[in-house]
Amino acid sequence: MKNALLIAYHFPPIRVSSGIQRTLSLTRYLHEHGWQPSVLTIAPRAYEKTSDDQLKDVPAHVEVTRAAGWDTARHLAVSGRYLGFMALPDRWVSWLLGGVVSGLRMIRKNKPKVIWSTYPIASAHLIGLVLHRLTGLPWVVDFRDSMTEDNYPSDPTQRKIYRWIESQAVKRASRIIFTTQGACEMYRSRYPEVSADRFAVIPNGYDEEIFLAAERELTDTPKASGPVTLVHSGVLYPSERDPTAFFDALAELKREGAISAGNLKVLLRATGHDSLFQPMLQERSIEDLVSLVPGVSYIEALKEMLSVDGLLLFQAANCNHQVPAKLYEYFRADKPILALTDKQGNTAQTMRDAGLANIVDLQDKQDIKAGLVAFIAQLQAGTAETACPQITRAYSRQALVGNFAGLFDTAVS
Repeated sequence: MKNALLIAYHFPPIRVSSGIQRTLSLTRYLHEHGWQPSVLTIAPRAYEKTSDDQLKDVPAHVEVTRAAGWDTARHLAVSGRYLGFMALPDRWVSWLLGGVVSGLRMIRKNKPKVIWSTYPIASAHLIGLVLHRLTGLPWVVDFRDSMTEDNYPSDPTQRKIYRWIESQAVKRASRIIFTTQGACEMYRSRYPEVSADRFAVIPNGYDEEIFLAAERELTDTPKASGPVTLVHSGVLYPSERDPTAFFDALAELKREGAISAGNLKVLLRATGHDSLFQPMLQERSIEDLVSLVPGVSYIEALKEMLSVDGLLLFQAANCNHQVPAKLYEYFRADKPILALTDKQGNTAQTMRDAGLANIVDLQDKQDIKAGLVAFIAQLQAGTAETACPQITRAYSRQALVGNFAGLFDTAVS
């Protein structure tokens, strides 16, 4: 059994939905492939919201070290202000010192054969880089999505630092992982001097064991007659998952008499931006159609996906090379999906690959109106399609972890 050191900012007890599942799945299933993981993460005080509900999913045999670190904006600011360098590359850069010191202790103790770090918190890769340089251990970098774009991060200084971390990671890592082929191809073009076999794609997925637990907790009570219920589960970023055109479409359909609170109920679960969206609902007089509902535990969120009539997905064109992690959970929930996204992006292609055709343009109100009416009609008639079971099974995290283990093996060899 070979040891692996996993570096991840997102880890229980942080309260997020799908953001922690990739790392958590490695702790649960790597041992089935000859690897014993240990986790280096940040102290829970750094998290804005915490929940104990997934601590039980961390196996007892996995060592977890929580290094000292703070959120600059919440812990180190004076009257809400702080110097810019205190949040470079991100607001958790104070984790760097504690992470390196704790990481060196873990390396001396456990003698791992490989270091793995994961984005989207850049300081995690920075810790991985320092530990790699100090120890010479092979480093596997899990970018997931792109770390930089032409206009991301928006602050030029932060973008410059991100690009430096990114370039160091690509230059020095034994393996470089992305969640979509689009992101992988973009980086191959950006760094043509890097051998193509160092790049790999491992998509996000779903945890079958947790889904089975959620299904066991569901009652067999038949759904009462009532409005068609649609849910979006998770954060709605204003710039990457903007629901404005969706709200406009709902308002027009309501005025036209095509929908009403009697036949449609939309739940936006844990948007993270309720204060922004609530006035938008009031301005359009659609509060009776759309409810902004608070976050729940992960297993409760899965139970809701399993219980509603249909699922909503939002993804803007500026994220065309990304696929929301929740899409794979939607596949496993075996419910019809309406995707509001760019039809040329990776999200739309992933939908089509799974045999799903209910895709509308996130920014096109008329397309949303027509697609939503058709989707509701399909749900009412019982003809709406769900993801192909064979495709869905390929996204089981238990199976995907085998791909990580394979990359660890090649990095060591």
